[in-house]
Amino acid sequence: MNNKTYNQIISFIWGIADDCLRDVYVRGKYRDVILPMTVVRRLDAVLEPTKDAVLQMKKSLDVAGVINQTDALCSVAGQAFCNTSPFTLKDLKSRAKQQQLKADFIAYLDGFSPNVQEILEKFKFRNQIDTMIEADILGAIIEKFVSPTINLSPKPVLDDNGDVKIPGLDNHTMGVIFEELIRRFNEENNEEAGEHFTPRDVVELMADIAFLPIADKIKNAPYLVYDGACGTGGMLTIADERLHELAKEHGKEINTYLYGQEINPETYAITKADLLIKGESLQDDNVAFGSTLSNDGYPTLNFDFMLSNPPYGKSWKTDLERLGGKSDISDPRFIVKHNGGTDFKMIPRSSDGQMLFLANKLSKMKHDTELGSRIVEVHNGSSLFTGDAGQGESNLRRYIIENDWLEAIIALPENMFYNTGIATFIWVVTNRKAAHRGGKVQLIDATSLKSPLSKNLGNKNCELTPELRKKISDMLVIFKETENSKIFDNREFGYHKITVERPLRLSVDLTKENLMEFAEVCVQQKDVQLSTIIEKAAEKYNYSVVLNFNEFITELNEIAKDLGEKFPAKRVNLVKNHLAQIDEKADKVIKKVYKPGKVEAKPLAGLFNSIIEGELCVVEYEPDSNLRETEQIPLLHEGGIGQFFKDEVLSFATDAWIDESKTQIGYEISFTKYFYKPVQLRTLDEIAADIKNLEAQTDGLLQDILRGEGD
Repeated sequence: MNNKTYNQIISFIWGIADDCLRDVYVRGKYRDVILPMTVVRRLDAVLEPTKDAVLQMKKSLDVAGVINQTDALCSVAGQAFCNTSPFTLKDLKSRAKQQQLKADFIAYLDGFSPNVQEILEKFKFRNQIDTMIEADILGAIIEKFVSPTINLSPKPVLDDNGDVKIPGLDNHTMGVIFEELIRRFNEENNEEAGEHFTPRDVVELMADIAFLPIADKIKNAPYLVYDGACGTGGMLTIADERLHELAKEHGKEINTYLYGQEINPETYAITKADLLIKGESLQDDNVAFGSTLSNDGYPTLNFDFMLSNPPYGKSWKTDLERLGGKSDISDPRFIVKHNGGTDFKMIPRSSDGQMLFLANKLSKMKHDTELGSRIVEVHNGSSLFTGDAGQGESNLRRYIIENDWLEAIIALPENMFYNTGIATFIWVVTNRKAAHRGGKVQLIDATSLKSPLSKNLGNKNCELTPELRKKISDMLVIFKETENSKIFDNREFGYHKITVERPLRLSVDLTKENLMEFAEVCVQQKDVQLSTIIEKAAEKYNYSVVLNFNEFITELNEIAKDLGEKFPAKRVNLVKNHLAQIDEKADKVIKKVYKPGKVEAKPLAGLFNSIIEGELCVVEYEPDSNLRETEQIPLLHEGGIGQFFKDEVLSFATDAWIDESKTQIGYEISFTKYFYKPVQLRTLDEIAADIKNLEAQTDGLLQDILRGEGD
């Protein structure tokens, strides 16, 4: 179908809303009538050619006393659905009395098979019948939808000579029409579009990316295709068409089974209708309703190909609560075994759940077939870098890359989607990389490969022509370094995040003023005796500044012992928090001393040899949280953590150490780092020429001003 016909249908249907619903519905409610009526008319048009045969079969079945008639009637209809009412929509347009029209229209809707009934229920369409009857608009709406000037059937309308008068409407174009209608309704209602409908050109690119690299490995076999955020089902149907096309080109015969899940009732109903009309087995039964994240529709299935454009920047807090909350979540899709551990969490922040859709697909990969599974999924830029080392987003990237599943990431041009202009990226993930791709990740910058649209469609102002799509898919298949294609070792994107500690240095200023303030603290803490102990120590130190905190605490212990008191940790902390102060000239505060041979269970980092009381001991110092820093060290850094620490840390802080218990591995991907092109600066000659030009212009202006002043 060409753009002209497509635009005519959109305008025609939109016109029905303006012509019939104005003054009856507010504009934000037009969708409650238009979307289900469009679906009903689409189903009606598909069933028209076999209507008489279905009614005849029903009559025969009734006479024979057959109760379960649906399968037989659908077989006669040649579809996965049927309608057993005596009416078509064209029959209903001539009803003169509203109550008769209401009764017949309800009978018509009731005549649909159970799978269509679910679609009508999700639209809540029956709730609108009374409103339309009372406003006397139902007949007009039906008459508009059955107009001979448009064709919502998949078969063309022919003229008397057998030539195509009005082309048929294929399933994907019907889905695109639905998406355009929904987009317009959202704009009319000022709704935020959390769902980014995927344009056909992007879907076709995704299908090529999914199938072209393995086209020569397609066999005479069944293949399962899955979309966990299927919207109106367009991605599934285009992927299905492309897979069959490539199989045919390679002389193979395949069967495909499409599976999807959708949380929005309207789009779920549209998907069900599309797959019903598609008619390959009972594929409508393979669309699950509900949240993919908290209510997985296919927990036991694995798929050959998975394609999605999940919602990004959208909260999944409700799903998180349903899964038990962040501390209690145990879903094996999101908490996995990795790197010897059994509790590797890939749970992102609750404000954006897009990466969970990718984790969900990873859990559904086939590991026992030659092709394994291929995943192609659209994300915004945050999936490349959000999340610190050890956090959910970074862990998911790590899980994919360290398993050598990340084949490529492709940066798309901006403004490719109807409802968002932000940068988007296609992730290509597979557990069966080609041998020459082993241990490698390909980044493709396709941001400049776009063709402008003559008219914007929402935010979409450009498209991927077939030629551009081929350029992009060729870069993936050919797998060579070019200006727009870079190839890296998996470890290029990984880093160690280390925590660098430096010792706490405390001094104690025992001036009279400080002692008076500390005495007030002791009163507040109901420990007046502590003030007495401090006073005695101050006398010994002549009310001076003590630079060795450990020595001072030892002295306080001795004084307390003489007074029949103890000096527990609570008192030490009071002194540390209210009398001591950080002082870079002071000695390091010792946290613990280990006798020789007693540190087997302790990591070596952060421990230092020291002579204490004439004996060589191992000392652990108290870290100063104010001096704590973190460093990111690339996994490919020459010499690793040790060399980096020596060169970049110890050179400036000889008393620093690494807290190895906090060391984490993280992964992030920066397209800017690898594809940044600096702005070409002007030459000195060009700048000088501009200055001379400006001087010439301003000189004439200055002369004019001076002449004016002279007058």
